[in-house]
Amino acid sequence: MRGGSATTDLGCGAAAALGVRFCDREGEPFVPVGATLKNVATVDTSRARELLDGVELTVMCDIDNPLTGEHGAACVFGPQKGADDKTVHELDAGLAHVAGIIRSDLGIDVEHTPGAGAAGGLAGGLMAFCEASIRPGIDVLLDAAGFPAVINDADLVITGEGQIDGQSLAGKVPVGVARWVQRHRGGELPVVVLAGAIGPDVEEVYREGIRAVFPIGRGPETLADAIAHTAFNLEAAARDVVRLWSA
Repeated sequence: MRGGSATTDLGCGAAAALGVRFCDREGEPFVPVGATLKNVATVDTSRARELLDGVELTVMCDIDNPLTGEHGAACVFGPQKGADDKTVHELDAGLAHVAGIIRSDLGIDVEHTPGAGAAGGLAGGLMAFCEASIRPGIDVLLDAAGFPAVINDADLVITGEGQIDGQSLAGKVPVGVARWVQRHRGGELPVVVLAGAIGPDVEEVYREGIRAVFPIGRGPETLADAIAHTAFNLEAAARDVVRLWSA
């Protein structure tokens, strides 16, 4: 199952741990979860802001999905966490409700901010409740690694992902790497992706500068066996790619 955060609560649990106070319509404080986001009536961030005074927070996201809507946290990632259609609708409505409270109480609009839907809305929550900034994680890492200098004299770039598909366009590593290569080396430097699985709409990633995508699996096997053989399969696939490229 995918959906690593296992929550869709707009980061309210994390915010509450930092001192953010959520109250219902009767003025009673509570810690919202996905099912009770609809009960939030007011938000007070004063304690968290005091605790984090002088602290600069950057949220690194591997997606650029907004908080709500058909491309938002609930609709896209809720099913990966086990949510059925009814639950997805309830979660999306709850996220939209709290986003409205954030607009009215804090003067911040997080609902349509790219990346706000990451980790069940945790990114958007940290932005709203803790004044965090949101950045694509791959950009932060490649910048820190001095990636332009690394690829300056490269002949081939090999990157990878567990499953590459249409969702990879929303900020995943392979597309992020390809965009940096396009920015600094253009189309002269080929980018090849090795993936544990290839999902639907994968053809869309080729428009971002990815030259080819290869699965690393070498034959039919169970998921447990595939995981156990990952290191060997990855090495073998990389070797074959280099042999083909060198031909």
